Amino acid sequence: MILVTVIPGSATRLGEVTVATVALKDVTKVFPDGTVAVDNISLDVNDGEFMVLLGPSGCGKSTVLRMVAGLEQPSSGVILLDNELVNDLSPRDRRIAMVFQDFALYPHMTVGENIAFPLRLSGVEEAIRTERVADVANALGIGDVLGRKPGQLSGGQRQRVAMGRAIIRRPNLFLMDEPLSNLDSGLRAELRAEISGLVRELGVTTIYVTHDQAEALTMADRVAIMRKGVLQDVGTPTQVYGRPATLYVAAFLGNPRMNLLEASVYVHLDRHVALHLGDQVLRLPWEDIRARAVARYHGERIVVGMRAEALAPVAPDASGEVLRGRIRYLEHHGHESLAFVDIGATAIVVDELGGQAAGRARRSAGSGRFSRAVQRFIGRAAVPTAENEDSTGGIRTGVLSDPGRHHRRPAELAVRLAPYPGVSAGHPLAISVRMDAVHFFDDRGDRIDVGWR
Repeated sequence: MILVTVIPGSATRLGEVTVATVALKDVTKVFPDGTVAVDNISLDVNDGEFMVLLGPSGCGKSTVLRMVAGLEQPSSGVILLDNELVNDLSPRDRRIAMVFQDFALYPHMTVGENIAFPLRLSGVEEAIRTERVADVANALGIGDVLGRKPGQLSGGQRQRVAMGRAIIRRPNLFLMDEPLSNLDSGLRAELRAEISGLVRELGVTTIYVTHDQAEALTMADRVAIMRKGVLQDVGTPTQVYGRPATLYVAAFLGNPRMNLLEASVYVHLDRHVALHLGDQVLRLPWEDIRARAVARYHGERIVVGMRAEALAPVAPDASGEVLRGRIRYLEHHGHESLAFVDIGATAIVVDELGGQAAGRARRSAGSGRFSRAVQRFIGRAAVPTAENEDSTGGIRTGVLSDPGRHHRRPAELAVRLAPYPGVSAGHPLAISVRMDAVHFFDDRGDRIDVGWR
C-alpha cells in the first residue's frame, strides 16, 4: 500500500501541487485519412477531480488525453486549462505529467535516475534532486530499489517508478493512459487502490483513460463514457450505473450485462402501463412517476432494461410482477451462480465487434415503426432478404447487424442464484421483477425518464 508522506520542512502535502481545471469545448479530431477519432466533445473537469474516460478500444479516449497533453492538435474546438486557451501551447508549458501504458522508462538508467530525469532537464541542482527523489520514492514504497535498473523490477514496481517520475514534476494535472493494462488482475486491483488514494492525497486533477469498467467505477469521482468518438454519458459512478443516459451505456456497464428486452407498450389509464415481453406482461403502476413518460409510447415498442440485481427467483405460484421461463444454461462463479432463462421475449443486443467482422455481418431487416426506428438507431437502412425476413415481413431474431451496432435475438434473462443451486438446464424458473429498478429506452437508444439525475 502506498503511504503518502509529508515532505520534511514543508507545510503542504507531497508535491505541493496547484490543482487545475480542464475544459474541452466542441472538440473534434479528424486524422488525415478521414478517420473521425473524436466527434464534437464538450467536457469539464473540476479542480482536484479524478475523471475517468471509459470506453472500448478505438473509441477516442486516448486521443482526447493526447489533445489535452498537447501531443495532438484538435481539428476544431478549444481546450482550456485554468480557463486559458492552450490549443497552441507546447506540452512542456502545460504543467502536465503523463503516465503511459508501457511505463516508458529508460532501461539504461537506474530507478533514481528515471525519477529524477524531469528535474535534471529543468536544471534543478543535484542536492535538491536527490532529496526530492528520496521523498517521492519512499512515499511510493520503492525507496529500497533506487539503484536498480527497470529490467530488474516487477511490473508493479515499474509502474510506481513511472508514477514517481510524474509526481516529482509537481504538475497541475495528471494524465494516465491505461497505466494498469499490462499488469495481471491481482496487481491491477492492488495498484488501482493505491493510485486512487495517492492522487486524492496529492489533490491533483487527474484524467485517467481505461477500457476496464471496474477501474472506472471504483476509482473515479466522475466517469465520461465514450463510443466511436462520441461522448455518451457523464456522471458519478452511481449515476452512470444506476441511471444510464443511453442504451449503449446501459449495456456497457455491469457484470453480467443488463438484460435489454423489446417491449410493446399498452396504457390502461389510472391503472397501469402494460409492457408486453413476448407472451408475458409486466405492469408499471400508474402512481410510478415514470409511467406518464412511458405511456407516451402507447401502441409502440421500446427497450426495457433489467439488471440481475433487480431480479430474484420466487415460488412458481408467486404473484406480482413475475416472469416465467426455463433455464437455458448455468454459470457457476463460486460465490454465486448465474442462470440464463428463456422467457420467450426478444433481446436487443449492443455489439462492439472488430472491423474484420464488418464485411461478414448481415444487416437486420424489418417492417413497422419500431423496426424502422431500430434501423435508424443502427444507422443504416435495412434491406430485406429471404434469409432474414420471416413470413410476416418482420425481423427474424438472431440475424447479426452491422458491427458495433444493435441486433435482436431471443432473450436469455441473466438471474443471480445461490452458489450451486439445486436446479439445472431445462428447469422452470419464476422470476420476480423490481419495477422500481427497471430502465426504459426509446427507439433512438435514449433514456425514457422524467427529471432524471
